Amino acid sequence: MISRELKAKLRSERLAERDAISTDDRIAKSLAIAQAGGALIEIAAGNEVSGFFPIRSEVDVRPLMQQLEARGATICVPVVLDKQTIEFRELLPGAPVVSTGFGTFGPGEGARVVDPDIMLVPLAAFDRVGHRIGYGAGFYDRAIARLHAKGRRPRLIGIAYDCQEVDIIPAEDHDVAVDAILTESGLRVIAKEIA
Repeated sequence: MISRELKAKLRSERLAERDAISTDDRIAKSLAIAQAGGALIEIAAGNEVSGFFPIRSEVDVRPLMQQLEARGATICVPVVLDKQTIEFRELLPGAPVVSTGFGTFGPGEGARVVDPDIMLVPLAAFDRVGHRIGYGAGFYDRAIARLHAKGRRPRLIGIAYDCQEVDIIPAEDHDVAVDAILTESGLRVIAKEIA
């Protein structure tokens, strides 16, 4: 099975597992993720952190975003511009959010565009070495590549439930591994090999 087909299979299986989590369990797990992340994610005052509004059965990171903001972070969320591109816009308390496509919401066009220092990355599946499978559209891969082209190296923290872990994800050249995974079991920092 080629890696694209295997990724599609793993994505489908892990999303089905995620969808099977009851609403009450999803809330409890999201709060556990917020508690662990709020205490363990290292930030400096003024760090710009991208979060996201949950869609479908994703982890609800809004409580985590609030905790990081209370610790001095500036919060932003992705906004879909077209079928290829997302940008990150500052999310200000009380500011209106609008539909931004693909079932997502975010600040409108007048919001400040941000290059995040830390990215909370939603995903469909992950493995123990930080490889991840997104939803297949490549939005985050392209956004991360654009940040790298600007000389920016945001810290990438994959956000998922424990049930989304798989043994091995086949990595392709364009794939960027995350630096840590945050689940209801806590924050796992991924040890990187030094070349």
